Amino acid sequence: MSDTKIYLSEKEIPTHWYNIMADMPNLPKPPLNPQTRQPAGPPDLTPIFPMDLIMQEVSQDRWIEIPEEVRELYKIWRPSPLVRAHRLEKALGTPAKIFYKYEGASPAGSHKLNTALPQAYYNKKAGIKRLSTETGAGQWGSALSMACNFFGLECTVYMVKISYQQKPYRRSLMQIFGAEVIASPSDRTNAGRQFLAQDPNSPGSLGMAISEAVEDAVGRADTNYSLGSVLNHVMLHQTVIGLEAQAQMAKADAYPDIVIACCGGGSNFAGIGFPFVYDNLTKGTKVRLQAVEPEACPTLTRGTFAYDFGDVSGLTPLLSMYTLGKEFMPAGIHAGGLRYHGESPLVSQLYHDGLIEAKAVKQRSIFEAALIFARAEGIIPAPESSHAIRGAIDEALACKESGEAKTILFGLSGHGHFDMTAYDNYLSGQLQDYSLPQETLDKALKSLPKI
Repeated sequence: MSDTKIYLSEKEIPTHWYNIMADMPNLPKPPLNPQTRQPAGPPDLTPIFPMDLIMQEVSQDRWIEIPEEVRELYKIWRPSPLVRAHRLEKALGTPAKIFYKYEGASPAGSHKLNTALPQAYYNKKAGIKRLSTETGAGQWGSALSMACNFFGLECTVYMVKISYQQKPYRRSLMQIFGAEVIASPSDRTNAGRQFLAQDPNSPGSLGMAISEAVEDAVGRADTNYSLGSVLNHVMLHQTVIGLEAQAQMAKADAYPDIVIACCGGGSNFAGIGFPFVYDNLTKGTKVRLQAVEPEACPTLTRGTFAYDFGDVSGLTPLLSMYTLGKEFMPAGIHAGGLRYHGESPLVSQLYHDGLIEAKAVKQRSIFEAALIFARAEGIIPAPESSHAIRGAIDEALACKESGEAKTILFGLSGHGHFDMTAYDNYLSGQLQDYSLPQETLDKALKSLPKI
């Protein structure tokens, strides 16, 4: 039995991104200036972002046009395929219909290029010469390096040190596209030197790397900062995934009962999920939307809904979000892209309002799911993406128990070709599960600012 791949033509690539802020029953509270603790406006953000992105950050227009230059570059790999996973269904013995939207076909190997290209485009348009950023597992750094190369920008990437060590070929990929890659925490910034003074052997965190990248951008007039998740404009750009998936499922005469995606900062979940939230909010559909995160970094399922900084040093605006505390140091799990203390304010607000679900899963269970999927479908998934696979398999097995033939759609956000060390560790029995002790969480949450 072969899989069914549903494609769209180049002409069917979305012409507009979907902005969920036009339809949310409750908008997130505004970001706050880190010094004054007052609502942050465009002047607070212009030192690190171009005005076009700032306006997208606050826009409540439902549809925002995709620039033609960006749409032409999307054509390198978009529309990405939607696949009916017949072989996986057979392997599980489930009556469920399983579809996955595969973003690993992008040149960067993940969904991150969907936002890297417009961010590079808008910064180039604003006259910026260089971008600084952070990266965890390396997917975002790879995507931004590639986008900067396309638009003739310099790129400096602060890569979380544990991932820098675990994923050397991601580092190589960034360097091939001309990026400078620095293990974070580093001695290049005041923030990095402070972190190293506290712990010379620190494995790093996304919060630390963000502090270094923001400090780098603020210190140079020709440089802006670029973020691969969390912020509203990033969620916006990623909605090409879900918009395409809706059109493809219509071609397959199908519609999901549940949409599942991995969730760290929220960009992949928002990308595939927000267009279906739109259906729920405006058309009366009843799609379940499930964000799957690691037990070692359970931001939604165990975090606190509060204002917090996006970085450890407190340089970024305070965001209203689910957080584990800016000083939270996640365990060195291989899903480096999900090792972030905070969550997108948009995703957080939807979760707080009960419009989406969340679950946390163990590291070994996601690799178990990855092997089941790889042996059935022939694609080796990234550890991050494997969280969504775990969620989809769990739902499919529940259908097997109940006899319900639900339709499941999940986001396969990227391939795992640079994650062989993680797979080796799993296959050799060395991979460990990490569950977050409550006392560790309680200590980290003490760092929450008093607002």
